[in-house]
Amino acid sequence: MSQIISFSADKNFAEGLESLIEKSGYQNRSKFLRDAALHFSEMQQRGDLANMEASEVVEGHLVIYYQHGIESKLMEIRHSNNLQMTSYSHSCLNHSHTCVDIMHAIGTAGQFREAIEQLQNIPNVDKVSMVSAPVREDGCC
Repeated sequence: MSQIISFSADKNFAEGLESLIEKSGYQNRSKFLRDAALHFSEMQQRGDLANMEASEVVEGHLVIYYQHGIESKLMEIRHSNNLQMTSYSHSCLNHSHTCVDIMHAIGTAGQFREAIEQLQNIPNVDKVSMVSAPVREDGCC
C-alpha cells in the first residue's frame, strides 16, 4: 500500500524538479524521489568506495573496459582470492571497438580499492568502475 509523503522546497528547486526527473530518465516523480532518497541515505551512511573503512564488506560489480591482450591479467585477478568472485561475463562491444568484463564480487572496501588500482595500471585498460549493491536488512534473497 502506498503512502503519500509531501515536502516543501524553494521555488527554484520546485521549478527544476520535473526537468531533473526527465533528464534522469524517470517517468514517475515518486520513483525518482524514492531512489534519490535511498541513494543519498546510502552515501551518507557508507560513503563511496574511496571513503569507506578498509574493512567494510562490500558487494558489487567491477566493470572493466579494455583492448584484447590482457585476458591473462584479468584471470589472475579473478583467481587471486583477494575478492570472492561469484560471476563473470565478457562482451565484445562492436560499436565501441572495445571489450568489457563484468565481475560480480564480494570483499572489503580495501580489497576492491586494491583490485581497481591494479586494473587501472594494466596497459590497454581503458576504464574501470565499481557499482556497489544497495544494502538492505531484508528482501528477496
